[in-house]
Amino acid sequence: MSAAPTPAGRPSTLRKRLRTAIIATGVALAVVLVGTVFVLLRLFDRQDAVTQTYFTAITQADGAFIQLVDAETAVRGFALTGDPITLEPYERATADDLSFRTLADRETQSGDERLAAAAQTAADAGRRWNEEFAIPVMDEVRANGVGAVTTDEIEQGRVLFDDARAAAEDYIDLLRDRRSDAVDELAFWTLVGAGTVALLVLAAVALGIALWVTLRRWILEPLDSLAADARAVSSGDLTHPVAGVGPGEISALAGDIERMRVALVDQVQVLESSRSEIAVAHELLTEQAEELRRSNRDLEQFAYVASHDLQEPLRKIASFTQLLQKRYGGQMDERADQYIGFAVDGAKRMQQLIQDLLGFSRVGRVGGEVTDVDLASALAAGVDNLSEAIAESGAVVTHDELPIVRGEEPLLVQLFQNLVGNAIKFRDPARTPSVHVSARRVADSWELECRDNGIGIDQQYAERVFVIFQRLHAKDVYEGTGIGLSLCKKIVEFHGGRIWIEQPDGEGTSIRWTLPAADDVSS
Repeated sequence: MSAAPTPAGRPSTLRKRLRTAIIATGVALAVVLVGTVFVLLRLFDRQDAVTQTYFTAITQADGAFIQLVDAETAVRGFALTGDPITLEPYERATADDLSFRTLADRETQSGDERLAAAAQTAADAGRRWNEEFAIPVMDEVRANGVGAVTTDEIEQGRVLFDDARAAAEDYIDLLRDRRSDAVDELAFWTLVGAGTVALLVLAAVALGIALWVTLRRWILEPLDSLAADARAVSSGDLTHPVAGVGPGEISALAGDIERMRVALVDQVQVLESSRSEIAVAHELLTEQAEELRRSNRDLEQFAYVASHDLQEPLRKIASFTQLLQKRYGGQMDERADQYIGFAVDGAKRMQQLIQDLLGFSRVGRVGGEVTDVDLASALAAGVDNLSEAIAESGAVVTHDELPIVRGEEPLLVQLFQNLVGNAIKFRDPARTPSVHVSARRVADSWELECRDNGIGIDQQYAERVFVIFQRLHAKDVYEGTGIGLSLCKKIVEFHGGRIWIEQPDGEGTSIRWTLPAADDVSS
């Protein structure tokens, strides 16, 4: 279903249509809601007037009228008997605030002038009866006895009381008339409220139907058409065109899908033309992978040769050179002894270098058992391997509480052995060697530190020391092959961590590295 085009020839946007529909719906609902609120307010006002205002006023007026009648009866009884007990209703009425004077004050505050005037008339009539008859009669009876009140005084009192009673009845009748009018208005506004609720329900139903029709014509039908075209394209029919239908946004989306279809057709053609190139590249990649496997096998063979074939000649060279030094040492000149010493030292260093290279090449290649490793135990094993060097130097090795990690225990023992051994080797002659290992949790890893008080490492060489065969000192000053820290780096990286040198606050060297926590590695 196509949308009605705008004057410019393009379909109007869904946003514009919805905005117009929402505004119209909002205005209609606002009118209905305003009318409903007005009706409900009037209904509640009349209901409150009937059940609260007038009901309370009539109840209080009837109570005041009854008190007035009781007071008149009490005064007449006192005039006939002189018994003070008969004045109890009169005293209760005069002591109670529920009187026509109180009602008059309330009506004045409510703003109803006619009710206020009627209540005030009743209050004035009652006050005149009390002041002109009741009080003088009671005083006279108390002073002169029962027979002191004359017939004329009784008649005058009756006239005054009839006026007070008539005024009270007029006020009560007026209250009842007002309440009757309020009841009629309540009935009217109740009918209007029912009609308003019915109108509100009808409006909601009409709006729901209009909303459904609008959504179906503006959104659902265009989307169904667009979805059918998209399914046809996605099923493999790339030649099926996607028609632009519906409001502006859906039509624009259809246009985007059509452009995507055209671009996809172009890309499929390009892929078809380059399929042969991909096949050639795949064959080349397969050959390179095979070459890499062959190269790895050659490296393994080289490690085997270094382990067996090369070390045997070196052992013979070292042995015979040592025999030569033992047998002919001192029999030749000093330079000959020096040459023999150089040969023996070179053979030993070459043998140590081959062993270190072999160990370096085996890290991560010769698979060991991965277990939960207690780093405290691994450090203890490494320190035990260095017992002679520690005893000779008097070094002190301490550590904080160390965690448990997942890894190959022999490699981690070798890691601690190399780090502690380096700290002892490069100690400061002026102080006793001290090595301390600590650990702290950082996110999902453990960060460990090996801190010593040795000669330290200049920050400019912080990266160089981890490169294989890199030495910062001459071999006659500090022995070694230059593989120790590079081997540490390979062990740490094999376990998924990293290692670096941190510039310490004071003397010595701070080497830090990270190892994944045991729970993270196991998961």
